[in-house]
Amino acid sequence: MIPAIEKDSLEEIKIFQEKKLVELLEYISENSPFYKRLFAGQNIDISKVKTLEDLQHLPVTTKEDLQQYNDDFVCVPQNQIIDYASTSGTLGDPVTFGLTDSDLDRLAYNEAISFACAGIAEGDVVQLMTTIDRKFMAGLAYFLGLRKLKVGVIRVGAGIPEMQWDSILKYNPSYLITVPSFLLKLIEYAEIHGIDYNNSSIKGAICIGESLREQDFSMNILSKKITDKWNIKLFSTYASTEMSTAFTECEHGKGGHHHPELIIVEVLDENNQPVKNGETGELTFTTLGIEAMPLLRFKTGDMVQFHDEPCACGRNTLRVGPVVGRKKQMIKYKGTTLYPPAMNDVLSSFDNIENHLIEISTNDLGTDEILIKIAVKDQTPEFLQEIKDHFRAKLRVTPKIEFASKEVLNRLVFNPMSRKPIRFFDYRS
Repeated sequence: MIPAIEKDSLEEIKIFQEKKLVELLEYISENSPFYKRLFAGQNIDISKVKTLEDLQHLPVTTKEDLQQYNDDFVCVPQNQIIDYASTSGTLGDPVTFGLTDSDLDRLAYNEAISFACAGIAEGDVVQLMTTIDRKFMAGLAYFLGLRKLKVGVIRVGAGIPEMQWDSILKYNPSYLITVPSFLLKLIEYAEIHGIDYNNSSIKGAICIGESLREQDFSMNILSKKITDKWNIKLFSTYASTEMSTAFTECEHGKGGHHHPELIIVEVLDENNQPVKNGETGELTFTTLGIEAMPLLRFKTGDMVQFHDEPCACGRNTLRVGPVVGRKKQMIKYKGTTLYPPAMNDVLSSFDNIENHLIEISTNDLGTDEILIKIAVKDQTPEFLQEIKDHFRAKLRVTPKIEFASKEVLNRLVFNPMSRKPIRFFDYRS
């Protein structure tokens, strides 16, 4: 199930997207209070925007715009809104997104072609190990996409290894949709309770929320720890509520594939100019085919690299590499630029660490200070020194590290008000 456009040449894809861009600009200039006001206030003549290169003449949209003017982005009457979703609020106040009936169909199509990219097909059974309630778009999207693919869905929800294994052993799903670190908990539970997980029905897992790969697409420590024990295929996927679109790996694991009929993508530098192919910049997108809340040049805050060489799977679309980090979470520490994922990766290499969090603050000199709190099975000065040495070897710096109780960290990291584990706390002024 590869859409024909994904096999087209980059030039053919560009021509298609430019036609859709013109349609989008006409739509939002007529129906979006926010963009109407923006275009008028900056004397923008949308009729002059014809090509993807012309996007650079248009202003970007930010998360702060969405938070401050949430309702002004809605382009349809309220009685056409069928579903209300919201962002997780990881980097600020949550934003509500309304979806029309057409938007839900688009969401289902996006997930169907994304799951098909990872090899899921009609006749498979998939265990959904994420929440589908609490205005969480992703859980609903997964269900709708799997239904469109005519795939069986087991809606177990998040957490509780015992319940997950009971369901796996009873219904024999072929794929899981989960946060990858939870797979380690499934392995641990199976080993304690004598479950032969390598002879289970599971062939693969669609992994959300955490990175599986290094920038060269090699497996990172987390994915190695999983696959060294459990012989399953891991697929990385990147998405957000704002884009209503996913970038999912195919079997070759060389980045998440772009769906050009659904979204226009750019990678921008600090001055909102495109970076060169292979360079790191901020993922910025323009949605196509959305009725309720389309977005123009929306800056995600996620730092990524694009790859445009053809993929062995037959798709010619752009691919998004692993997220380097979030722009707002960038840390300048002793002359070195760091992002939390790199520190998470270092900590993941130690089986003795049961949980951790990272706190960033501003010190008396006005520079960034890092404090990492870890809960471990066995606290010794030698182990603490081993971690510090590992940080110095991998990241060239050694942050302050201290022991904390597992109970205290669990309450902070697994906040019941949050859909995702929270490991990064930014207290900078």
